[in-house]
Amino acid sequence: MSTILQHMTADQLADAPGLGRCELIRGELILMSPAGGEHGWTIAKLTARLVVFVEQHRLGFVFEAETGFVIELDPDTVRAPDVSFVRSEKITTRPTRKFLPFAPDLAVEVISPSDSSTEVSAKAEQWLRCGTSTVWLIDPVRDSAAVCVLEDDLFVLRAVTELTEAEMLPGFILPVKALFV
Repeated sequence: MSTILQHMTADQLADAPGLGRCELIRGELILMSPAGGEHGWTIAKLTARLVVFVEQHRLGFVFEAETGFVIELDPDTVRAPDVSFVRSEKITTRPTRKFLPFAPDLAVEVISPSDSSTEVSAKAEQWLRCGTSTVWLIDPVRDSAAVCVLEDDLFVLRAVTELTEAEMLPGFILPVKALFV
């Protein structure tokens, strides 16, 4: 990642075509390189299963990696998880072309080989502190996953063998190993 511009707002980012993959972190534009094949393949497998389940049960919306969520203001932060889910209560009509003005209910981050554990944990905690209920961290290098939540204002990360979310996605169960075969 490399910083290319400081003191940008979410609106300025939305109006800046052709920047490619990037996020805005407290007003600072962060350019990101394209994902590798394993990363994209893992995201596609999870997204496909989530979309089918969410649409069948009319639970809300699933978004891909390029979808921006404004999670902090002044200075603005616009993050784009690899996969996200938003309950239908938050979006009652077809989403607009603008960044979504809230945190997703579920954010999924697929860990890249270049990501440090400190970076990944900090990003997951930021999602949670900005209103996301649960973060799933998927690690294709280790064929593993973890679920992150806030419990009594403490960041908790648990390794799991199945991805479930009984409250948001009742009945959804995905064995982690299914993402890597």
